[in-house]
Amino acid sequence: MLRKNLTASVMALIVVIGLVLTGCNGEDSLFQKSNSKEDERIKIVFWDDNTGPQRTPIWEKLITRFEKENPTIDVEYIGLPKDSAKAMFDAAIASGETPDVASVYASWLPEFSLRDALLPLDTYFSKWSEKDKINKGAIEFNKRMVSNQKLYGIPYTQNLDILWVRSDWFKAANLNTPETWDEFFGAVEMLTDKSNNRYGYTIRGGAGGSFQLQRMMYAYSGIETFFEDGKSTINDPKHVEFLKKYFALYQNYTPINDITNDYKAMIAGFDSRSVAMLQHNIGSFAEHSEALDFGQFQAIPLPKSDKGYYVAEDGNTIGISIFKGTKHPDESWKFIQFINSKKAQSYWNQSVGQIPTNIDVLNEDWIRTSPHIQTAQKVYNDPSTILFEPPFYLSEYRTILNTIVDTGTQSVLSGNLTVEEFLDKWAEAMEEAQRQYDETLVNTR
Repeated sequence: MLRKNLTASVMALIVVIGLVLTGCNGEDSLFQKSNSKEDERIKIVFWDDNTGPQRTPIWEKLITRFEKENPTIDVEYIGLPKDSAKAMFDAAIASGETPDVASVYASWLPEFSLRDALLPLDTYFSKWSEKDKINKGAIEFNKRMVSNQKLYGIPYTQNLDILWVRSDWFKAANLNTPETWDEFFGAVEMLTDKSNNRYGYTIRGGAGGSFQLQRMMYAYSGIETFFEDGKSTINDPKHVEFLKKYFALYQNYTPINDITNDYKAMIAGFDSRSVAMLQHNIGSFAEHSEALDFGQFQAIPLPKSDKGYYVAEDGNTIGISIFKGTKHPDESWKFIQFINSKKAQSYWNQSVGQIPTNIDVLNEDWIRTSPHIQTAQKVYNDPSTILFEPPFYLSEYRTILNTIVDTGTQSVLSGNLTVEEFLDKWAEAMEEAQRQYDETLVNTR
């Protein structure tokens, strides 16, 4: 039994083999036996999409429990760094060197399914006695977003983007936490004190910032759809209006190094007591609770749009998927069942600070006594909340965010690109991807 983080040498190997395009195992192994004897141990390889000091020990403990309950199965844990995980999955798929089972974002499922990398789980799921315990909306979303409407991932956790705020700073300044966007921008200015190295906000200008930026834009505008009559709503005037205010915060009320901030740098700014607010998700609760005392920080919803309702991204889940090349689909499915059990989901989500998808866990005491979970449920349970669906089904979606939006954000912050130019370029790329998608659908009918 081997548990490890992916080393530099292994990472390099995956990148190298990713350059050689070999086919994945295309056999339908859903009902194949693993050819194992009672006294033999089967090893399955599990990839974690977000290794680190907070989450890796959680997975290791769950794996130990699973192996105790399933003494003929060993699980090899391999942890991938969050910001490079997608690229490493891409290389593994291209080379046919995929894991047996992995933690996979819902937004990755359409692309991975188009590349024929994942094993459909519909038959396994339909026969599972606990299937009705898993959030039906999340299951249906995962099926709806892939071209063949099959089930490729079982979500074990749900997230929500919110604002983390230093509640003690607000109290000291006699300020209420913001409920409107005007109050948000006002608080950023009022809580900035450069002489004491204090800033009202921090912008994620580096890797991964595009996802947060998009969620904030739609939360501000209240726009409910990504496309209208074939045109992207990305460059809508309301988004121009928002980004001009938002990017104007840079250096005036945010640290100068925000232009290269990745996830870790952004979180560090907040946890090191130099930033009053940041926009992320409830999943960074574990990091904040280690660095700050209870009462010094809290999660609050992103302000309601000008139209008066919350807008949140639908499908903001992570699930467990089985890769098509596995020789041990049944053992991998056992692992999926275990991770989505009441006890496992409760332990993982309570430790990380996210929302379980197993409905039995939602009745546990820790759910009712976790303010950040209650904040998320307030948004999700509000009858007027709009769940906005990004076009995850576009195979270029993630690439556009990584190569056009992340780099474009830095160009705007550095003064080399206007907000209008940035959004027009972003919208144009999405519209072209949609046209290609539509053409593919027509040609396959």
